[in-house]
Amino acid sequence: MSAPFAFPPSFRRSLIAIGATALLFAFAPLVAGSFALHVLTISLYYVILASSWNLLAGYTGQFSLAHHAFAAIGAYTSGLLGYHYGIPAWIGIPAGVAVSALFGLVLGRLVLRMRAIYLAIATWAFAETVHIYLTADYQFTRGELGLSVKPLYGNVDPLPYYFTFLVLTAVVLVGLRALIDSPLGYFMRAIKDDELRAKSLGIDTTRVKITVFSISSAIAGLAGAFYGHFIVLLSPQMIDFSEMAKIVIMVVIGGFGTFLGPVIGAAPVQMIMTYLQKYGEWNLAIFALVVIVLMRFSMEGLASLFAPLWRRIWARNA
Repeated sequence: MSAPFAFPPSFRRSLIAIGATALLFAFAPLVAGSFALHVLTISLYYVILASSWNLLAGYTGQFSLAHHAFAAIGAYTSGLLGYHYGIPAWIGIPAGVAVSALFGLVLGRLVLRMRAIYLAIATWAFAETVHIYLTADYQFTRGELGLSVKPLYGNVDPLPYYFTFLVLTAVVLVGLRALIDSPLGYFMRAIKDDELRAKSLGIDTTRVKITVFSISSAIAGLAGAFYGHFIVLLSPQMIDFSEMAKIVIMVVIGGFGTFLGPVIGAAPVQMIMTYLQKYGEWNLAIFALVVIVLMRFSMEGLASLFAPLWRRIWARNA
């Protein structure tokens, strides 16, 4: 008889750290203005996207380039249900999550037998297909005119949205940590390390990859659905490839394949890119320089700089 599964100590430590950080950020409105809260809210949206993409690419080794598409699917599903049929957000958001998960399941079954560059190209093609549809079918999606979405709280005051995304981010991170530390998480890492060996050990690698792909797609759809009711105007720009590139950069700068990486990488990248917009076309050049400097001092991302401090803190408390 096998012993019951128990989460490792890393799960408890992560749970404490997530709770403490969320509590600390709950005091941000006391010192931050409306614009700063707006930027912080969008940063939390990208923390969710980066962390869920890292689950697929960083832990399972499946380099998808369609993650931003699932966020857009979640946002547009909820937005279109409200715009055309008057369906409220509390139904539209779960519908957006379900549709994103369904698309993730179908796409996963089609492409996850591919590897490396072939998988990246196939998922990129899917994202571009969604982009073209959202742009072309303007009578339904409103195309470049933009789809008006009802705000979640009846106004655009960033304060309630900030707390909503703070709680949502904390819940998602706890769920991702639990998944990573579960038996499924061990299978994910085995597939990333050596898929053929994992298969020889009896792991159904295709099923594991499809499951993780569906979960990460659903999380992206969840973030996108809430985000749509925050920005209240959706456009196909939400699915530009620059969005996917931003997610990848956030994870790489934070620390690819680490739990902490996307969390500490997403917010600084979003904040830097927001405040560099005042330089017009030069903002990308300046941001590229910042990325080069960061990568020059730490190829493994910001997480590698925090890891020694993190270990010392928990060693003292052990």
